[in-house]
Amino acid sequence: MSMRVGVFLNPRKADAAEAFERVRSAFGSRGWEVVIDTEGGELLGTAGVERFWDGTDLVVSIGGDGTFLETLHRMGGCPVPVAGVNIGHLGFLTACQDEEVDDLAEAVTRGEHLEVERSMLRVRMREEGGVEHEFLALNEVVLMRGETGRLVSLEAKVDGEILNEYRADGLIVATPTGSTAYSLAAGGPLVGPRSNVMVMTPISPHTLSGRALVIGDSSVVELSPSANHPEPILFTVDGRDILRVAPDSVVVVDRAPCPLKVIRMPGHSFYETLRKKLGWSGGAL
Repeated sequence: MSMRVGVFLNPRKADAAEAFERVRSAFGSRGWEVVIDTEGGELLGTAGVERFWDGTDLVVSIGGDGTFLETLHRMGGCPVPVAGVNIGHLGFLTACQDEEVDDLAEAVTRGEHLEVERSMLRVRMREEGGVEHEFLALNEVVLMRGETGRLVSLEAKVDGEILNEYRADGLIVATPTGSTAYSLAAGGPLVGPRSNVMVMTPISPHTLSGRALVIGDSSVVELSPSANHPEPILFTVDGRDILRVAPDSVVVVDRAPCPLKVIRMPGHSFYETLRKKLGWSGGAL
């Protein structure tokens, strides 16, 4: 039976067209049907499909970690495994560099690839104007100060119990995957990808006692603007569209019911990427 791969392309990457041709050739020569998203198809002058993931056995994201996140959000979740092909610098989420696409296609066709599950967050909130939203986050949800530039005041509850009132530039709730992204830049800990936790990291807290906290991902986190401090609070998931939180909204964060399946090449691991990205020696003295 013919296998089908859907491709999502970052058209802003200079080598995107060349990388897509490598993907099409590598998978097509092994009997795969290859489809591309509508915008990517327009760039390449070929027919694309809006729902590029429908009926596929695999989705390939061509770009980098940001493109990988965009692919996931376009899909609205995680119905099929995703493999990232990186153009440029090494990414935490991508499976291989663009020159390794043939190896990726061979490994997937032979069933020699690795499927790694990455937990996601489900985030529910109400923005100003009353519209209710639900999002999935692979990296993090961020609540941050708005246009006034003043510190925000957020009341945080974990499983219904008051944890803290944060006075800070903002607060990040991150997955283990997101622990290497904005949370790390804000001083949060690095967390292994299979840790089954969430990381709550304040951004530039007003007091020295404001520390990152690691909690189990079976918990439910509730974040709400403090009643005495009506400063506007902005909200974003995985660095995407920014919304304004309604003053009486409660932002509810818990583990999404469906984890994402990320394709890894044999011999490649999160810890190998960590060593390369952070310049760790890996035992070599």
